Amino acid sequence: MEKWSLMTITVLLALTVRWTVSLSSYSGAGKPPMYGDYEAQRHWQEVTYNLPIRQWYFNTSDNNLLYWGLDYPPLTAYHSFLCAYIAKLINPDWIALHASRGYESQPHKLFMRTTVFVADLLIYIPAVILYCCSLKETSTKKQVSSALCILLYPGLILIDHGHFQYPLSLGFALWGVLCLSYDWDLLGSVAFCLALNYKQMELYHSLPFFCYLLGKCFKKGLKGKGLALLTKIAGTVVVSFAACWLPFCTDVEQMMQVLRRLFPIDRGLFEDKVANIWCSLSVLIKIKNVVSPQTQTVLCIAVTCINTSLISFSKVSCALSFFLFSFQVHEKSILLVSVPVCLILNEIPFMATWFLLVSTFSMLPLLLKDGLMLAYTVTMLAFLLACVASFSIFEKTSAEDLQLKPFSLFLKRYVSWFKSFPRIVRSLFLLSVTLMGVLSLMTATVRPPQRLPDLFPVSVSSISCLHFLFFLVYFNIIILWDSKNSRSQKKVS
Repeated sequence: MEKWSLMTITVLLALTVRWTVSLSSYSGAGKPPMYGDYEAQRHWQEVTYNLPIRQWYFNTSDNNLLYWGLDYPPLTAYHSFLCAYIAKLINPDWIALHASRGYESQPHKLFMRTTVFVADLLIYIPAVILYCCSLKETSTKKQVSSALCILLYPGLILIDHGHFQYPLSLGFALWGVLCLSYDWDLLGSVAFCLALNYKQMELYHSLPFFCYLLGKCFKKGLKGKGLALLTKIAGTVVVSFAACWLPFCTDVEQMMQVLRRLFPIDRGLFEDKVANIWCSLSVLIKIKNVVSPQTQTVLCIAVTCINTSLISFSKVSCALSFFLFSFQVHEKSILLVSVPVCLILNEIPFMATWFLLVSTFSMLPLLLKDGLMLAYTVTMLAFLLACVASFSIFEKTSAEDLQLKPFSLFLKRYVSWFKSFPRIVRSLFLLSVTLMGVLSLMTATVRPPQRLPDLFPVSVSSISCLHFLFFLVYFNIIILWDSKNSRSQKKVS
């Protein structure tokens, strides 16, 4: 009973923070002609409600794809239609075809913010609470602390309730993880199919899901129960996709147009100043000017596959590899890495906290553009204090706490300074946080040189990219050494 009372208080606190952030500005507020992501979501409601399904993804006189054309899978479109149906009942002007473009009013802002709030409350937050309650060999205090820190993660709060975005795809993916942890494989498959059909970027997580379920089938034996399970999972996936795509499967051209919108090769290698390899390299080499779009696509696929095949199929490492090396990456895509990191906050609190701070910092140019500097500062400090108070992170820097004990035993044979590893890691963390703080302040207050207008955004993305490469190496060391030890134990047994 005490646990659920504490969880209720945690949820109420998380909702209060979210609602407070939602009172601030949003993406593109008062900035015609394109406005921002807030207008994109409103425009999709306008399109899905007023036009027949066959026109949702096509360029027509009523649907100019250059003005926030739909570029997400069908489930996003259905969700937009549902929101539009409710909006129509309240005020038809909000979704009037053509006439509602750029519509801004306080009642409409309240409505849009409420739709995100409800999505969070119904899908994402329950999944977080149930996940934390399912943590094994963990005290009630740790379960509540984990839920509090995950729900206070500033990156997701600022993007969903500040910038403007729905947390549904990440919520469905989290439900998938939760279902698989309880051996509800078919429900987990349905949940992940919903995530993938809401946002195609959930492909970041597809490899771990696929390999986990396939491995489970192999363990059960492909001549008996394993084959039956594989058949059930395959059938579940096919039915789930068919249900989402049925209205678009009546015509091949219709289906191909949706796919072209989902994977727009012509839009370029990356968007804005994203903290991945390609954007960071472009400071030295203008890849977009040197290599054709088709070659860029092949290069991204090759490098991403190499990195995901060299690692164990963990959610964090796979998602981070996709973010760093794949094609058409947006700053917000780091959230696809951050949510899996949130799930290991209880296991590796120091490194998880560090990563989550960097992931939020990497989106600083976007947040600053939306007028969210105050919200960014307050939520970052609140999250850091919550993690320090809940997990005593500065006391969790030994090789064992960082799950590097096997690696450290190997390294100590060759490197003498590794004995002072905890002190070095703490120093690096403090240096990193100081650098992020100083650069955040300078980005917000100092005017860059006229000949280097993108100095601060490029600095943020490059520094964040270096951090992410460090984290990629760190997570892969844990996974590879753990895999190596598992094989050694099998040989001994």
